[in-house]
Amino acid sequence: MPATVSDRHIPLGAVRDAATAVYDAAIRTPLVRVPVAGGPELYLKLELLQPIGSFKIRGAYNAIRQLPADLLTQGVWTVSAGNAGQGVALAASKVGARCSVMVIDTAPDTKIRAIERLGATIVRASYDECWRTAESHTSTRMAGHFVHPFDDDRFIAGNGTAGLEILEDLPDVDAIVAPLGGGGLLAGIAAAVMAIKPDTRIYAAEPETAAPLSASLAAGRPVYFEHWSASFVDGAGGKSVIASMWPLLAPLAGSLVVTLDEVARAMKFAAERTHVIAEGAAGCAVAAALSGRAGRGKVVAVVSGGNIDLAKFATLVGACD
Repeated sequence: MPATVSDRHIPLGAVRDAATAVYDAAIRTPLVRVPVAGGPELYLKLELLQPIGSFKIRGAYNAIRQLPADLLTQGVWTVSAGNAGQGVALAASKVGARCSVMVIDTAPDTKIRAIERLGATIVRASYDECWRTAESHTSTRMAGHFVHPFDDDRFIAGNGTAGLEILEDLPDVDAIVAPLGGGGLLAGIAAAVMAIKPDTRIYAAEPETAAPLSASLAAGRPVYFEHWSASFVDGAGGKSVIASMWPLLAPLAGSLVVTLDEVARAMKFAAERTHVIAEGAAGCAVAAALSGRAGRGKVVAVVSGGNIDLAKFATLVGACD
């Protein structure tokens, strides 16, 4: 388990090392310009085009590829709302390891079926049990080596390869917005981007129903979000900021909180403009970028995943004016 020290740091070298290997499992995703009248110069980083429909394959493969043979023999497991489970399951299959996933009971069927197709064993659990597992890094119900879905330096470094790609495609980027679940995507992108172009503004995007980073930044310390409630934004918005992640998240430019209506409208916007199906967490980032609160200039919204039940997607976007 990482120490909860104030100087926790993900070095750029670790991200660059990850970039030498993650493409054995991940792909280099496109950055697409989307004109917005009167708004920022908006670009969408389409991580939903990854083989598992989510950025999580980057971190999962980078973490698992570095495990010694004796740990792989024991099998690996993770805790997930769905996307990390797919990432760990695919990465495990590539190295020949068994995999099981503790899945939050609010995870959509499309994510659960995808995990099963990748050969992993599903262990269902309540949201609270899953969050306790993420905080403690352990569970008496699981066996093998735990691959944390975000609070792991190797996982974070793998996620950071998305930041390297953004800088390669858009060297003069002004701001990057990504959704916050546990913080592993934002921490990885920040590790890469702030080391190379430190004047870039990096923002978290959170739904109004689950915005612990916004509350923590206001308090100056990691806190629980008192009015948390579940929503279709299942891949973002935890109940708290885990203390060991705080040193990596506190330096961000801020958290942009969006309404669920704004998220749904952003999902519709992405579908109409780029013909992709974004899940709720990805919609948070697009909504936050469209709000203008990330500032002017060249703004990248990380479309983190597209794993949402199609019927739910249709209902959400169909309800938008």
